[in-house]
Amino acid sequence: MPTADIAGSALRHESAHLHVSGRALYCDDIPLPSNTLHAAFGLSRVAHAHIRSIDLSAVTAAAGVIATALPADVPGENNYGSSVHDDPIFTDTQVEFAGQPMFAVAAASYAQARRAAALAKIDYEELPAILDIRSALAAKSYVLNSRHLLRGDPQAVIASAPHRLKGTQQIGGQDHFYLEGQIAIALPQEDGAMLIHSSTQHPTEVQHIVAHALKRRAHDVVVQCRRMGGGFGGKESQPALLAAAAAVLANKTGRPVKLRMDRDADMLATGKRHDFIVDYDVGFDDEGRVLALSVMLAARCGYSADLSGPVNDRAICHVDNAYFLEHVEIISHRCKTNTVSNTAFRGFGGPQGMMVIESVLDDIARTLGRDPLDVRRLNFYGHDTRNLTPYGQLVEDNVIPLIADQLEASSGYRERRQAISAWNAANPTIKRGIALTPVKFGISFNATFYNQAGALLHIYNDGTVMLNHGGTEMGQGLYTKVAQVVATELGLPLSAIRVSAADTSKVPNTSATAASSGSDLNGKAAQAAAQTIRARLIAWASEAHQIPADKIRFDNGVVWLGEHSISFAKFVAQAYQARVSLSATGYYRTPKIHWDSSKLWGRPFFYFAYGAAVSEVAVDTLTGETQLSRVDILHDVGRSLNPALDIGQIEGGFLQGAGWLTSEELWWNARGELKTHAPSTYKIPTARDWPQQAHVALLQHEPNREDTIYRSKAVGEPPLMLAMSVFHAIRDAVAACGAPNSLPELHAPATPEAVLRAIDILRGEALA
Repeated sequence: MPTADIAGSALRHESAHLHVSGRALYCDDIPLPSNTLHAAFGLSRVAHAHIRSIDLSAVTAAAGVIATALPADVPGENNYGSSVHDDPIFTDTQVEFAGQPMFAVAAASYAQARRAAALAKIDYEELPAILDIRSALAAKSYVLNSRHLLRGDPQAVIASAPHRLKGTQQIGGQDHFYLEGQIAIALPQEDGAMLIHSSTQHPTEVQHIVAHALKRRAHDVVVQCRRMGGGFGGKESQPALLAAAAAVLANKTGRPVKLRMDRDADMLATGKRHDFIVDYDVGFDDEGRVLALSVMLAARCGYSADLSGPVNDRAICHVDNAYFLEHVEIISHRCKTNTVSNTAFRGFGGPQGMMVIESVLDDIARTLGRDPLDVRRLNFYGHDTRNLTPYGQLVEDNVIPLIADQLEASSGYRERRQAISAWNAANPTIKRGIALTPVKFGISFNATFYNQAGALLHIYNDGTVMLNHGGTEMGQGLYTKVAQVVATELGLPLSAIRVSAADTSKVPNTSATAASSGSDLNGKAAQAAAQTIRARLIAWASEAHQIPADKIRFDNGVVWLGEHSISFAKFVAQAYQARVSLSATGYYRTPKIHWDSSKLWGRPFFYFAYGAAVSEVAVDTLTGETQLSRVDILHDVGRSLNPALDIGQIEGGFLQGAGWLTSEELWWNARGELKTHAPSTYKIPTARDWPQQAHVALLQHEPNREDTIYRSKAVGEPPLMLAMSVFHAIRDAVAACGAPNSLPELHAPATPEAVLRAIDILRGEALA
């Protein structure tokens, strides 16, 4: 394969052979010293209480127990919250949710640690608990101040609009359900230093939290992560808890400590996607054009801030999705409840924001008796006008009309809608539905300072290359893509590049691998490092061989010096002997972006990624069971770095989004205990939920207009929101059970119970 074709080729994941053979090393597979201890948390069993006393005498007397850790055992700061320091590693005065870590125990084996942790005697003084969003709103219980975005005069325009609708949408949360649970290993080093192996998307944050907990400096803590068995945002802020607890125990005992959470404890103690309640008021014209919109967003944040601030800010920035809103008001409440603190999840608030406008437009279309696609099209952003977002960013790269045109034609949307209408008229039990929904998703961190990355590149004198960068690999193929970039820049086959584990001692001050920015940031940083070395080699070779620099080129492991060639390995060996540096760092910062978080105004995103999906479903009106029978997807990734990986991300993101909106229901009882904390009670989609017909395609001939790495676009998060088409297809099928122009009261997730409730309401209205 010519080197020029490596970036953009559909190459397999760099660890695929290790994944399928079971030889890929995750944190739990790392060989450990023989004196390693195994730790477990002691978790609160109540949602809200003062702690009168904690008696660990039975715990310390249990078989195999070596040590316990309480707040008094934390040398430094008893906190793992990053932006707001409101997350204790261990709590011993007040419990804020059922499942909160109160202490940790280290024993000779994992089983012994778990058994011992259950022996603790806790005396609680239980307090009233706020468990849901409406209760938090009534009590004005917030973790952060509410935010308000206003453009135009929405209240006046709504009051004078030809049509007006009010509605409420409930949007459920979601557990990350990564295959590899949360885990950390702390290995004491000389002179008080600590080496941490962590399954984390944010090694630098883990480094800082551990250093603060141990009352050490950042250079005393090294964090490494070779790969994760899934992250989805759940390993952005939450891993710091495990790393800090393990480090405290390791510091206390002087022995290595491994802390791995079982699935139940993981789901009880770690945060999830924020669930939302949305109230809206919209004014629109006879055709369905939105004239003004007022929205109240209220999110269940849990007991602490975690990442709820930026998550909810991004939700505000995605209420528009693909639609121009001239007059708009958005109020965002960040509700404090006595439940686990919710955190980052793929899409980071964007999916919840998009669900708002899609529900509004669907209601408008049904009220007017129009095809929802026609109403959506009418409200699309324009190119020269109607192209300013509510937060002040111009939409300059809009390909949604093009995607909608191509997908509508390739999917046969119009013909299928007619066939579905005929089917529904003739079949009282099985109803079918179809929906086409678009996605416009902003790419970059809302917190501007995170939009930077570094890389470290070594070329050894045998011609092989070692690459390290600040990104983390969680199965998404980031390491493969960045290696493709380096191979392309140096004219080498991919086999010449090895990517080493993310390591805070190699690339400092890394940003989280999140916000779909991994390839954009780390690809550019690695490219800069490779170009530095290449320029250095060309300058040396030009002088040494008396050849113009433009006559020297690198291609497929060969260096051409004018008309003569030499292998890359021999070339760099000669450069080494000539004392040419074969190592370089690379750095990248995203240009053009700026954001005033106090005013919710600016250009938070470098560009937008787009896509659309058509989903068709069948609904059994007797049981509420739904079946996704077909999906057609057309997604915009610019000029793809790796089509195979990108299509895999699109398929996986879509199905994960479908799970969020259909089957993944989180349920707490009246005492605030999460009862859906295992695969027996929490239902993620499986291979059986993949539709019988699936057509997934990448938008062609539309490279990114911004100067991203080879004009590619991010693909991690945007595909999840394609699953809105599944929810609205179900809603379409449910609507067929009622009178014309009826609005189904269907909330997410659209479980069989939720579907049956919506059908019963519609049929009750019809009878009335």
